[in-house]
Amino acid sequence: MPGIYIHIPFCKQACTYCNFHFSTTLTLKDKLLQAISKEIALQKDYLQNETIETIYIGGGTPSLLNAQEINKIFEDLHQHFTIANDVECTIEANPDDLTHANIQALRTTPINRFSIGIQSFTQADLRYMTRAHNAEQALQCVPMVQDAGFDNISIDLIYGTPTLNDEDWIKNMEQAFQWNIAHISAYGLTVEENTALAHQIKANKTQAPSEGKAKRQMLLLIEHMTKNGYIHYEVSNFAKPNQYSKHNSSYWLGKKYLGIGPSAHSYNTQSRQWNIANNVKYIKSIAENKVPNEVETLTESQKYNEYVMVSIRTIWGVDLEKVKQDFGEKYHRHLQKSSTLFIKEKHAFLENNNLRLTTSGILIADIITAELFY
Repeated sequence: MPGIYIHIPFCKQACTYCNFHFSTTLTLKDKLLQAISKEIALQKDYLQNETIETIYIGGGTPSLLNAQEINKIFEDLHQHFTIANDVECTIEANPDDLTHANIQALRTTPINRFSIGIQSFTQADLRYMTRAHNAEQALQCVPMVQDAGFDNISIDLIYGTPTLNDEDWIKNMEQAFQWNIAHISAYGLTVEENTALAHQIKANKTQAPSEGKAKRQMLLLIEHMTKNGYIHYEVSNFAKPNQYSKHNSSYWLGKKYLGIGPSAHSYNTQSRQWNIANNVKYIKSIAENKVPNEVETLTESQKYNEYVMVSIRTIWGVDLEKVKQDFGEKYHRHLQKSSTLFIKEKHAFLENNNLRLTTSGILIADIITAELFY
């Protein structure tokens, strides 16, 4: 069953490393929420009346919305889509927004899963990334959410920053383990083009992350997560048994999804589309009953590459039999040939006709993926 993603493009302040679409002014918030409401109606046929399994409100910082605004989004979705009774409803939240009052208010909404952008419990790290919250708020937010009765919680952590040594990285993970939370996403800091961090590094105003440190801390991540009962089910994602993110897993398993809001992406197995990343133009176009997006119809090679790209990163791997059945012998032979060297060098292995990465392969996942592409 497919999922729906709602993009809320507002943040209190900009994180230096972020390349997502957002605005630090809330001037257009009401107009944009009205446009999102209208786009939900305009896109009602995109998923062909299939039952919706997951709803994910991301951003930006959707925890800036109040309960009334969140409930309006869900009312609109229920009006135009068939929603599963056990639908997973996730909201991304920043620690500084998670006050007792705000968390209690969220209990009046359909939200049943939190994805909290903690990133680090170390103040020097948070300062380097210009996060809006501090270390104290990072330590307080999860217990408050748990005390309010929410138990499906994921947190984000970032490693590989110049300010994070190995000892503090282990302490960050141990803090998360104390809460016994269901899910942890952990990402190595990357310097994306045209971000504030990229400009600062280029101007020698701040230190660049070390690739060697990132690899070392990723190995520490895998070791400590596994030791504490988490399943490494995707390159950057770890979960307790049966606690995988349903929404993100739908991306990796090639299911359909609809993205609502500026910059949001959609995929229906035959094409993908993405909305304009400009709040003013998005609002104007929606007011004219036009979804401002670009559409790309996928070729057979693109469909194969898409499948390989998402599958190779997961615990399930690339199913060679599926490749043969869905894409044909040409792609099957290519996959076998291009994976031979990685299997020989023990970066990948075949199990039940599925191609999966080893720990050393995970460290070079992007290189392997590029070689497997047709």
